[in-house]
Amino acid sequence: MRNSIVRLLCLVSIFKFFMACQSNTSQKQTGDTTSTQAVIIPVPLRETVLTAEEQQALTPENVVQMLKEGNIRFINNNITARDHSLMVRNAALGQFPKAIILSCVDSRIPVEDVFDRGIGDIFVARVAGNFVNEDILGSMEFACKVSGSKLILVMGHEGCGAIKAAIDNVKLGNITSMLTKITPAVALSQDFPEEKSSKNNAFVEWVAKKNVDNAIKDIMSKSPILKEMAEKGEIKIIGAYYNLKSGEVLFL
Repeated sequence: MRNSIVRLLCLVSIFKFFMACQSNTSQKQTGDTTSTQAVIIPVPLRETVLTAEEQQALTPENVVQMLKEGNIRFINNNITARDHSLMVRNAALGQFPKAIILSCVDSRIPVEDVFDRGIGDIFVARVAGNFVNEDILGSMEFACKVSGSKLILVMGHEGCGAIKAAIDNVKLGNITSMLTKITPAVALSQDFPEEKSSKNNAFVEWVAKKNVDNAIKDIMSKSPILKEMAEKGEIKIIGAYYNLKSGEVLFL
């Protein structure tokens, strides 16, 4: 009798152990399913690279609006999913970008991402202090006159090291001659009502925006091709200012 009771208790224990294992397995499976769902990568959009016909149908105003909307998506961490492999292959057949953007070399400004643009969407020219020289002008003429872009955007940014160096009249190797392209903006900023120092963020911003204005004036005065296109309404030439802390682009 005692042996029968012992065997019965053993069977009960085994049954409870089996049921517990089943429960844990079920919970684990449920947890795994939830975990898998949490890391599912969305299927990339089959976005097509801009064609010549699509580019031709755009107006400069359309392109400005697209950049503004793209920046809002960037700020909200809502960047468009793209099939980059497909776009690389499609873009190899030709390029018809919407715009050319002149930006500083600052590594904190990923230009394409800032405007939520894909492969083949925009030309990007970069130089410390986003100033204009003949190489940049030639690139802009190629982008607009040859390749059909509708917009030139000159974009300065918050806390620009090149602007600060120009304010401080830094002398160092080739940086010295490079800064001569920016110092005109410093000279034009002497009407600033507060402390004119690289330590004054408000003054640095003031000079950076003057530098954008100066670059636009240089484009118009030094490139008859781009000036004529702008006067005919074929392109727009505008400025912008990037906020490092928020990622927002202020169109000037």
